[in-house]
Amino acid sequence: MTVNDIKNICVVGAGNMGHQISLLCAIHGYKTICTDIIPDILKKAEKFADTYLPGRVEKGKLTKEQAEAARKKISFTLDLKEAAKDADFVIEAAIEVLDTKRKVFADLDRLTPSHAILATNSSAIVSSLIADATQRPSKVVNMHFFNPALAMKLVEVVKGPHVSDETAKITMELSEKLEKVPVLIKKEVDGFLLNRIFRVIGREALWMLEMGVASIEDIDKACVHGAGHPMGPFRLMDLTGIDLNYTMSMERFKRTGNFADLPAPTVVERYSQGHYGEKTGKGWYDYTKK
Repeated sequence: MTVNDIKNICVVGAGNMGHQISLLCAIHGYKTICTDIIPDILKKAEKFADTYLPGRVEKGKLTKEQAEAARKKISFTLDLKEAAKDADFVIEAAIEVLDTKRKVFADLDRLTPSHAILATNSSAIVSSLIADATQRPSKVVNMHFFNPALAMKLVEVVKGPHVSDETAKITMELSEKLEKVPVLIKKEVDGFLLNRIFRVIGREALWMLEMGVASIEDIDKACVHGAGHPMGPFRLMDLTGIDLNYTMSMERFKRTGNFADLPAPTVVERYSQGHYGEKTGKGWYDYTKK
């Protein structure tokens, strides 16, 4: 199998990342089926496609013909079997919970053609913890997009000890065909590459806030105007979701048993209040007035 043999892509999960990855694949000419178990999330993903593509035409980023072609390439279904049956490449973007991902991959292994590569978009869970849930561990790989997936260029491809050279090569080449900039991570490490760096920044930012060193706004300003970051750590957490930060921290604690991996008290406070960031209107910042 080569990257040119990939014609059909299945994206599992229509949430914050999945619906964007699906549309990205369709825009680049792949027949893409996006699936989710929650009807409302799937409807929201389809509505996004119906508004995003015309918006790109208005901005001159796509021609009308390109937008119409992309819309014809993407479809949405609640039926995993229907989504997976002809897939050459699968990108899983479900919740960051290991047991859930293992079940999804076991189902995908049963439902997809034997040649299909099964990739996880997980930003924290290494594919070696998932691969043995399938009969094709050499074809199970991390392919980590960054939020927002339609705009961010970086894709991390992680070559775990079970991943074949062919799988890693095809995943890198597919990333390039999607006009992304892939980096190959040669060993599985917790947090991969960029998030491992950001985790240190985020941890220090939360410590400084909780110790009363500086405000949320001033910490973010320092990172933007001093380090040249496009946004500060608190603004970034609001964008990606405080609930995601909480879940990932809890999953990491379950693996390590290290109390330092538990979510920070201020993260727990916002999570318990349902203040997840932009998507709920409140997080570290208040978006309800926008």
